[in-house]
Amino acid sequence: MALIDTVPPENAQGLIKEAYAMFRAKLGIVPKPLEMMSASPALFELQVRRIQYLSQHPNLSFALLAHIRYLAAHNLNYPFCMDFNKAILHKLGLNDADIAAIEADPSSSQLELKENAMLVFVIKAIQTPAKITAADTQHLRALGWEDRDMVDALSQGVSMIDHAIMMEAFKMDQHCAVST
Repeated sequence: MALIDTVPPENAQGLIKEAYAMFRAKLGIVPKPLEMMSASPALFELQVRRIQYLSQHPNLSFALLAHIRYLAAHNLNYPFCMDFNKAILHKLGLNDADIAAIEADPSSSQLELKENAMLVFVIKAIQTPAKITAADTQHLRALGWEDRDMVDALSQGVSMIDHAIMMEAFKMDQHCAVST
């Protein structure tokens, strides 16, 4: 049982109800981390705005962001987002062997070269931030990425950390009921 009171979908009103409906329509569920954030309406609103911003990002594709979220969650052993994003990767056409391959080596993703380079950069930055060098960012710029893209992509990956810690600390359900 969770240690905090959240707004369950059946009691949602206003922005929370709208956001829950958006997720139900697009993904079939209300993600537990989003429900957790409903305990703080101001942070909930910021989270929804962040999700909307990234979902409409001009350069970071849905597939790239799903890869980033999955591998970041995998590195953190964050069950909810691992399950949730694994289901998304399955819907994008990856099978369990493909996913196991990118867990072992993010550069083996089936993303296009430019997106694959961004994925590798983000996972390297999450695992060993001190090892990021000017050569890493110059490589991404040479592929056409802007600094904004690097910041936004890395932000998507590291955002898994705050939710992973909060979900565990508040004893929120860590499993996802998304079918694959």
